[in-house]
Amino acid sequence: MDYLDKIICGDCLDVMGGLPDKSVDLVLTDPPYGIGEAKGKNKTRGNLAQAKDYGVDDWDDNIPERGVFDEIRRVSKHAIIFGGNYFAEYLDNSPCWIVWDKLNGDSDFADCELAWTNFSSAVRKFTFKWQGMLQGDMKEKEIRYHPTQKPVKLFRQILNSYSNPGDTILDPFLGSGTTAVACVETGRHYIGIELEEKYCEIARRRVAEATPSLFA
Repeated sequence: MDYLDKIICGDCLDVMGGLPDKSVDLVLTDPPYGIGEAKGKNKTRGNLAQAKDYGVDDWDDNIPERGVFDEIRRVSKHAIIFGGNYFAEYLDNSPCWIVWDKLNGDSDFADCELAWTNFSSAVRKFTFKWQGMLQGDMKEKEIRYHPTQKPVKLFRQILNSYSNPGDTILDPFLGSGTTAVACVETGRHYIGIELEEKYCEIARRRVAEATPSLFA
């Protein structure tokens, strides 16, 4: 597969259109929720420290179109889509939702985030603290490059629970590259698609840092 272990800068509908049916084992992705996170609203939230300024953009003004979700299901054997509660009209009923408990404590941020899946197993909860400057692993604290960035350690837990080493994982909304880094660290292949070049560059750098021997 030409896209294997690559980060592609482009529109995910165009790229997925070139993938055969059921050619990836799992989609693990975090699409825009359409709630304006890219407008910098986090700068005025939280009470622990001054929030990071990621700038202002429009990529989270709307949710993706129906065709994106149709393509995700066409090209994948299974899918895990964060923010599935925002895309309910485009997704089927599912017995297996993932609940991410962010251990946010006393703050105005959400206690949890939900991910839709098309697995037939039961609802599962994953716990990893992600409260501004406070993280679940403070000894190996992750740098946050993106306003909706997910922790690598959370995605490693999910990949280890819902996929196997050697599987091919697709993220059509790669952002700053968490899915690709988690794949490298758990022995999975990845295909990453991201529309904005600045985030593609960040993702490529993060993958290179996770696999220095491959980029020597």
